[in-house]
Amino acid sequence: MVSMSSVSEITLGQRTGAGEAADVAASDGPGSERRRRRSEDTITALHYQLASTRWEASLEALVLVDESGCLVAGVGSWPVCEELAAFAPLLAHPTAIRDAGLGTRLAALSPDVELMHLSVDGATVLLCGRGGNGKRGASIARAAAGCRRILS
Repeated sequence: MVSMSSVSEITLGQRTGAGEAADVAASDGPGSERRRRRSEDTITALHYQLASTRWEASLEALVLVDESGCLVAGVGSWPVCEELAAFAPLLAHPTAIRDAGLGTRLAALSPDVELMHLSVDGATVLLCGRGGNGKRGASIARAAAGCRRILS
């Protein structure tokens, strides 16, 4: 069955700054910057966040979608991202499925998917990852926190 988690409400907001990506060297000290790539552009920052999580957890794909399945940001092969985006809302509400064929596809996807709900300005968005290693749940939870930081 699909693993589901919830994350507290986050607020969608504008990011300010120069709008350019920069490589930041990581160090081991407390309070040091751990991110290597950053951007003041919201979509680019989301991409960097999701790409880092995908690599860390060996995910096939990771997407951020709205409740209707509209893709906001994603990493991985385009067809897999599109499939995850389309099925994430259905995976979030499996009891609403009435079609046997659709239910069969969801049942096949479920064991390989981690799904988290986030509230953004009162609207629900879903962070959905497919594949991965034992770090999948923790990595996606960190990605949710990163999305919260980026979107607020």
